[in-house]
Amino acid sequence: MNRTTLSLIAGATALAAVTGFAAVSAPDPGSAEQRTGAAATLPVERTGLLCPRPSTSDLAETTYTSFAPVTEGADGKGTAVLRAAAQQSAPDDDGTSEDGKDGENGSADEKDDGDEKGEKDAAKDDKAGKPVLQLQEPGKPVTAEADGADAPALVGTADGRFASGWTAQQTTEVAAGTGRGLQGVACSAADTQFWFPGASTDGSRTDYIHLTNPDDSAAVVDIELYGKDGELETTVGEGITVKPRSAEPVLLSTLTAEKQTDVTVHVVVRSGRVGAALQALDDETGGDWLPASADPSGRLVLPGIPKDATAVRLVAFTPGDADVDLKVRLASPSGLITPAGNETLHVKGGMTAAFDLGDLTRGEAGSLVLTAPDGSVPVVAAVRVLRGEGGKQESAFIPAARPVETRATALDNTAEGTTLSVTAPEGDAEIKVTASAGTKGGTPQTKTYSIKSGTTQDIEAPVPAGLKGSYALTVETRAGGPVYASRTLASTEGGVPFFTVQPLPDDRGMVAVPDASENLSVLQR
Repeated sequence: MNRTTLSLIAGATALAAVTGFAAVSAPDPGSAEQRTGAAATLPVERTGLLCPRPSTSDLAETTYTSFAPVTEGADGKGTAVLRAAAQQSAPDDDGTSEDGKDGENGSADEKDDGDEKGEKDAAKDDKAGKPVLQLQEPGKPVTAEADGADAPALVGTADGRFASGWTAQQTTEVAAGTGRGLQGVACSAADTQFWFPGASTDGSRTDYIHLTNPDDSAAVVDIELYGKDGELETTVGEGITVKPRSAEPVLLSTLTAEKQTDVTVHVVVRSGRVGAALQALDDETGGDWLPASADPSGRLVLPGIPKDATAVRLVAFTPGDADVDLKVRLASPSGLITPAGNETLHVKGGMTAAFDLGDLTRGEAGSLVLTAPDGSVPVVAAVRVLRGEGGKQESAFIPAARPVETRATALDNTAEGTTLSVTAPEGDAEIKVTASAGTKGGTPQTKTYSIKSGTTQDIEAPVPAGLKGSYALTVETRAGGPVYASRTLASTEGGVPFFTVQPLPDDRGMVAVPDASENLSVLQR
């Protein structure tokens, strides 16, 4: 095997580790990067996204949105398609599934045998793999709508000109019932491990962990639950099979008999890979999606707590045996401050800890910055945020986020009710924000902003000129940082402040590819 082949394999392997699965083409042999021996930064040429099943409510109204920014140097051709995934265990209102399992992964009974089961299976097969959304051109988002509990989970791939920065989102409004409110989640790449602090097995909550398998072979998954006293005893949390190109919603309360208000969920994939997202539905305070927390770290940032939050509850967990006293600071519009009475929070090793921080932001934009002493003890964390008062409250979740290293995008924005929140906890930063064309018309607009070190700013994001429909907001880090961002969508229905918050992780649309002339002879035999 020659040196060029070896170096390209190394680049593709590194890229696959970043994006789940991806590919790039070799740089032009005459390029400046190759002549000087430097790594070339190239657009990703193939990637994938997974969207969980939106809702079990017949009242749900879901909008799927797909978008790819215009990327310099990207291939001139390509496709980006989201298709319906097969549903393994569509849960009924009583918590049982269509295939006769008790809850989501309980014991099967025989009541679904016969013609009725065959007809249901055939209907599922017809829906599975059906194209739901396909991009036509970079820079312009497209949408599709689905109503009720039949809206499917999606499995998608993008290549060529659409792959770099490809983003998808689903936004669901549920008018009434458990989890009523606005629920939003960005579709994510497949992986092999996920952490979800902020889940619950309490009687007032109905929490599902949604697993989606993009591949042609089955995946096997273990789900571990950790409460205030350590790991919870689970009955069927090990060896859950997710069939090829299908989705499996798992009701957490069927995995354990223990009822706890605050639980950390750890998803570990034994074989294959999956996408995972947690849906938290409450009888009184609505519900939303809880995306996975950033990897365990001694320093975490939870960006974009709404300025009118009436209650903030922090849930933290450290996977190891060591205890940790987390230093808590709030990045406000004027700088980093220490919340009175919550200067440090004690988290015991292997145990989930929860802290009520009250109306932490006090009418100003804010982001939480958590730090372990010397960064020595890794932690995962998320906050549950409430808006509204009394019986007219709505909830959303913000996990510890990854920084916007180069570029990130939020979808389904509207001229009213969209808030873009940006924080630079460690140093001054400059960002560029682009509003795309609208789904039904409008001209892109771009603005540049400066974010002072230690602050959080709710910026007045640009809106496409002549906007019709919804649009995408793309944030690019131009200088300084690191930068963290989130986007809030809000509306008022029947006096209830519906809202949903999505952190903006880097889209990982660019990758450094090793120079094809690099000497890798040490690897040759």
